[in-house]
Amino acid sequence: MSTRDADDRREYYRIEDTIALEFHPLKQGDTDDGSSADSSSQLFGLLSELHLMDFESQHLLRHIHERDRTLASYLKVINKRIDLLGQALAQSLLRDIGPARQVTLSEGGISFSNPQPIEPGSLLAIKMVLMPQALGLLLRAVVIHSQPREDGRFDIGTEFEELTDAQRQLLARHILQKQAQQRRQARERASPTS
Repeated sequence: MSTRDADDRREYYRIEDTIALEFHPLKQGDTDDGSSADSSSQLFGLLSELHLMDFESQHLLRHIHERDRTLASYLKVINKRIDLLGQALAQSLLRDIGPARQVTLSEGGISFSNPQPIEPGSLLAIKMVLMPQALGLLLRAVVIHSQPREDGRFDIGTEFEELTDAQRQLLARHILQKQAQQRRQARERASPTS
């Protein structure tokens, strides 16, 4: 394990997760984040923006709630309706991205298996949908390692590049929710049923 990998493991909490993931290589200096080209990519970009805007507006909703609870309640209902539309959009996009796959996810990067190796140092445009909230993110990542496995596949480890604070916080919130869910499930399995 490289020093960089060891430092990353100490800095960020990692979870095992099942997500929809699509990626394609970028050239050095390429600004394409995967949001152009076809209509499904444009819809995915809109889904990603929807979640970022929702996250960025949460503090405004808290301020409104302090001053006008009725208005805040109404805005929460509107927000839930928009979330449902986003989930419907995400379900249709999941068909384009492909089946969900097992990954290891942190605020710093993502690791996954792939049938072909990817050269370390390669840049990737990554589309991922985090479930169950159907959170769509368009991210850039650099490949840190590409290691062969016994089954002929390759473990690909990446590090995210140029994350905004909102993207990083959305990832952190998803990871914390997933961690809490895993702890709840472990407690339920450990406790005897009556």
